[in-house]
Amino acid sequence: MERIKEAIEKAKNQSPVREQSAPSARNPVAAKPFKSSATELPAALDTEIQYRQTPVVQLDMAHLERHRIVAHQKLHPASWAFDFLRTQVLQKMDENGWRTLAVTSPTMESGKTVVAINLAIGIAQQTNRTSLLVDFDLRRPRVASMLGLQRDVSLNQVLAGQARVDEAMVNPGIPRFVVLPTQRPVPSSAELLGSSRVGALMGELRENYADRIVVVDLPPVLAADDVLALLPRVDCVLMVVGNGVSTKKEIEEAMGRLSKFHLLGVVLNKDDAPVRNSYY
Repeated sequence: MERIKEAIEKAKNQSPVREQSAPSARNPVAAKPFKSSATELPAALDTEIQYRQTPVVQLDMAHLERHRIVAHQKLHPASWAFDFLRTQVLQKMDENGWRTLAVTSPTMESGKTVVAINLAIGIAQQTNRTSLLVDFDLRRPRVASMLGLQRDVSLNQVLAGQARVDEAMVNPGIPRFVVLPTQRPVPSSAELLGSSRVGALMGELRENYADRIVVVDLPPVLAADDVLALLPRVDCVLMVVGNGVSTKKEIEEAMGRLSKFHLLGVVLNKDDAPVRNSYY
C-alpha cells in the first residue's frame, strides 16, 4: 500500500497534467457471492428504438458473479465502490466536456477489465446517460468472455472491413448499456490502433449519441505500445493498479508514459482491507 502512495505522490510532483487531475480513487473489488436478480429492459422510448436495432442478449447472472461483475447488483457489498468511482469519473469528464475514457493498468493481472466493465455498467445506471464499452485490448480481449457473450460478428470483422459497427454491437440485457466486443486477438494491434480507420471509428462512436460515454478497455501500459497509439484519440484515461501486482518502478514508469495525456486518477484494485460502509 505504501508503495502505491509513494509512486503516486512522486508522479504527481513530476507531471503537470497529473496535478490537474482528479484525486485517486480507492476501489476494492470483492469476490463475495451475491444474490442474482433479473434485469429489466429500458422503458424510455428513445432507448427502446435503439435496442430494437441492437441485438439484446440476456446475461447469465452466475457467470457474472464468477467474474466479479457486480455493478448492476445494488445489494452486493462491492457495488458501492463502483458507484463512487462512476460519480468521480463523470464529474471530472463533465467539467471538461469529455466523453471517451480509456481504462488501462501498468501490468497484467491488475483487474482493469473488471473495473472497465463495472464502471461502464455503473454509468449506464444514470438515467440521463448511455454507455458503450469497447474492447480495444486487441492482444488479449476479455470483455466478451467475462460477460459471457458469444457473437458471430464483433470488432474483429469491423476492423477488417467485413461488417458495420452497428452490426457488431450488442445490448447485454442491461438498460442503456451497449458492448462492442472483440472475440479474437488481432495481429499488428499497435499499428491498427494508430490507423485512420480506428480514428474514424472512435469519432463515430463518440459523436453518434450526445449522452453516450464511451469506455475503452486497453492493454496494460507496459505490455506494448498499443495504449500510446490509441490515447491521442481518447479524451482521458484511468489507470488501475492491482494491490501487490505492480512494483513501484512499474507504476512510476506507467504514469510517466501517461503524463502527457489527461490522467483522471488511479484505482487501487484487489485491496485486502475490510470494506467500511456502515451507513448501508
